[in-house]
Parts: sequence; structure tokens; C-alpha cells
Amino acid sequence: MPIMDVRYAAGTLDAAAKADLAARLTDVLIRMEGGANTPGGRAFAWVFFTAFATDDWWIGGHTDGTYVTGPGKFLVNIFIPEGYMNVTHKNEVHAWVAEAIGGATGCADPAGSLLTVLNEVTEGNWGDGGQPISLESIAKTVGQDGGPRPAWSRAYFEAKARAMVAAGYPSDTGGMLPSLRPRLQKAAPAEPA
Repeated sequence: MPIMDVRYAAGTLDAAAKADLAARLTDVLIRMEGGANTPGGRAFAWVFFTAFATDDWWIGGHTDGTYVTGPGKFLVNIFIPEGYMNVTHKNEVHAWVAEAIGGATGCADPAGSLLTVLNEVTEGNWGDGGQPISLESIAKTVGQDGGPRPAWSRAYFEAKARAMVAAGYPSDTGGMLPSLRPRLQKAAPAEPA
């Protein structure tokens, strides 16, 4: 369930370039989901655009291109589930987004004009229609509940569960896969009377 929030300098993208970039970033989101080019995977591929007026975006104390190269100013906030990506995969995402922006704007190297930020959303903090959804349920929805990435995520959360138990976290603490919550409940101290 990755989401991309693309902020850009007004005038940088016309309607055709924005549509092209949206298609390219949707493809990146699908790749991020392990190639989940399914109806469920596409339903989770959200891209938002916000144009900022030139005098609302300051870099290095300037609103012009003094500290900007390439196609203009871009900030892409990418929201991903906690425990979903290892370092190698995160590095791929940074490169894929740069490639998409470079391709949509005709700029071979957007370095100096593009910042990407990966924001990991703690397990239990995603919701859909008023109900919480977990990384496990997302993987099933997009058709990616087997394979190496879910196995890596499971190992991440098993290690987190061990650390939480060892540290004495309360059994109702969030941030854990639903299938691993019983481990916290078994190890939890008795509730005060």
C-alpha cells in the first residue's frame, strides 16, 4: 500500500507531463509491491500532486533556480508499511522515482532538483474504510502473500516481537502483525487490578 505525494514547482509539469509522470509513478508503485499488477495492487497505488507557487518554495534562501538543477523542484514523499523493505529495496525505489521524473520531464539527471523521502508507517496505522488493515492483509489483497519479501517482513516482525517481549511492552501495544500479537499476550505481565 505505498502512496506517493508529489510536490513540485508550479509550471514544471503541464497536463501531459503530469499524466505521463502519474503513469510512470504508478508503475513504480506496482514494482514496489513486488510486481502486483493486479486489481488489488492497482487499487493501492495512489499518487497525489501538489503544485507550489514559486514564492512558496525556498531552497537555500532562494525561490529561483540558484540551488536547483534539472527539471525544477520536486519533493516526493513515499509512504510504505513498516517492515516492508530492506535497504536494497529502498535504494531501488529512490532510483526508480528519479528515473520516472527524469523520463516524464525529459531530464536525463534530476539530481539537485529531486528529494525522495521514504516514510514507514507503523504496523496498525493503515486503515481503509474506517477499519485497520495490516501488512499481512495488504499482501493478500495484492496477491503477494508468498515469496521472499513477505518472508523478509515476517522475519523483521518476529525480531521486533522478541525485542518487545524482552523489553516488557504491554500486550496491547500496536506495531505488530496480527498473527504475532499472541506472542506479546503470552509474555505480557498481568494487568493491574
